[in-house]
Amino acid sequence: MTKLLDFFKVTPQYLLPKHLLSELMHRFMQIEIKWLKNGTIKLLTRLYGINMAEAASEDLDDYPNFNAFFTRALKADARPIDSNPNAWCSPVDGLISQSQHIDGNKLIQAKSHLYTTEALVGGDISYAKEFQNGDSAVIYLSPKDYHRIHMPIDAQLLSMTYVPGDLFAVNPATVRNVEGLFARNERLILRFENSQGPFCLIMVGAIFVGSMETVFAGKITPEYEPTIRHWDYHQDALHFSKGEEIGRFNMGSTVILLTPPKQLPELGKIQRNTPIQMGQHLADYPDNNQDQFEERQ
Repeated sequence: MTKLLDFFKVTPQYLLPKHLLSELMHRFMQIEIKWLKNGTIKLLTRLYGINMAEAASEDLDDYPNFNAFFTRALKADARPIDSNPNAWCSPVDGLISQSQHIDGNKLIQAKSHLYTTEALVGGDISYAKEFQNGDSAVIYLSPKDYHRIHMPIDAQLLSMTYVPGDLFAVNPATVRNVEGLFARNERLILRFENSQGPFCLIMVGAIFVGSMETVFAGKITPEYEPTIRHWDYHQDALHFSKGEEIGRFNMGSTVILLTPPKQLPELGKIQRNTPIQMGQHLADYPDNNQDQFEERQ
C-alpha cells in the first residue's frame, strides 16, 4: 500500500511545472487582502496544527501577508539555546530524517538511493573532499514548523553558493522514490569555519517553498537562475553566534549538515525520525577536540 501511495504522490511531480508553481506560490504569499489572508491562515493553522501560542504575535492582523506569517518570529523564551559551548544545537525545528557517517563520499538518501558529497555541494570536488568519511544529518521542516534557520555553533561564514536545480517536494514519500533528490533540487550551500575546522550547512529548496533568503544577502530565490552563483565572504568577517538567525524558508523544506571526519562524530549517530526544535542539543564535540580548542584560547 505504501508503494502505491508513494506512486500517486511522486509521479505527478515529474509532470508538474514546479518552478512556475513555486513562483505562483511566492506571489500568493505576498497577498495582503485581509479577509483572504486571515481566513487562510486560520485554516492552515488548524490543518497543520501550528502552535500560535509560541509566536511573537498571536494577532493575525500583525502579519501583512502569508509570507510574514510563515516566517514569523517566536517569543524570546520559546527556543532556549543549548548553553554548552562544546555542543551543537539544532539550527531548525523539524524531524531528523537521516543521521549517518559518510562512507567515503557516499550518503544514503533512502533504501537503494545514494548520492555523493560532490553532487550535493554543486560539483566542487576539492571542497567535497573535506567531508570524505565525515558525518552528516538531514533535518526535514514541515509546514507546521518554525521556518527560520539559526547557527548550530559559533562560526565565521566563508562563502555561499547557489546551485540551480529541480524543485521536487522533500517529504518522506519523495525522498524514498526520487533518486539523488537533495543533490537534484536547487539549494544554497553555506560554508563555515570555526576553531574546530570547517563545516557546511545546506538549505534545500522544494516545490511551493516560495523563497529562500539569508540575513546577509537577502532573498535568493525565486529568481531562479540557470547557473551556479557564488558569494565570497572571506574578507567580510561575517561571524555568527550559536543560535543567531542566518536565513529562512517559506512553507517548509530541508537543512543538511556536513562535518569533516572526527570533528563531530555524534552528528552521524542520532536516532532517525527524532523530532527536534531549534536550539535543542544536537551533538557534542569529542573531548580531544575540546582540548585542542582550549589550547588555542
